[in-house]
Amino acid sequence: MTTAGSTADQPRKRMPRAERERQMLQIAEEIFSERGYLATSVDDIAERCGVSKPMIYEYFGSKEGLLVACIRAARAELAEVTTKAAVGANTPEEALRRGLRAFLTFADSHRRAWALLLSGEAAAAGPAAAEEVEAGRRQQVEIDVMLFRSFLPDAPQRALEAAAQVVVGACERLSLWYVAQEEMGADEAAEYLIMSLWHGLSGLIDRNNPSG
Repeated sequence: MTTAGSTADQPRKRMPRAERERQMLQIAEEIFSERGYLATSVDDIAERCGVSKPMIYEYFGSKEGLLVACIRAARAELAEVTTKAAVGANTPEEALRRGLRAFLTFADSHRRAWALLLSGEAAAAGPAAAEEVEAGRRQQVEIDVMLFRSFLPDAPQRALEAAAQVVVGACERLSLWYVAQEEMGADEAAEYLIMSLWHGLSGLIDRNNPSG
């Protein structure tokens, strides 16, 4: 028997919806990473979250909807960290290096999920997931164009967009290789990208900012 005022007599505090959603997304990312999207069931995720299967559907609509929400949350975080990384940079090279480090650090912190995301399995989940992955690429292109424009205000838009596409493509491919390496940090991986990319980008800068 419990005494008056004991915690056992008090109702369990209900988790706020936003907090519950974050928990579901975190656990879903873990399970998708461990087992792969196709081998993961909604029952698996509900069990580890400690919620009912209908609650997963209430929040996300479907397993693909849950994957889309995971991708959307990841790309929002990636946009934030890469944008903030370049703030205060004094030269284009410094801004690029900071952005690359932030991108690769993010990939490293989501190592298994990152490999899953870009492996093609996410695209196999359905058109909504495939579009969300592509939206992440477009978002990074837009961020890079803004960054380049801040240093090259008179450069042609098409040239900036082309450069941004190259940078995003190179980052994606190298990040897939990088997350499979056991003993490599983001700084080292970023330097490999700088070595490969800077020659072409510096040419764009020289053409559009001769005095710089």
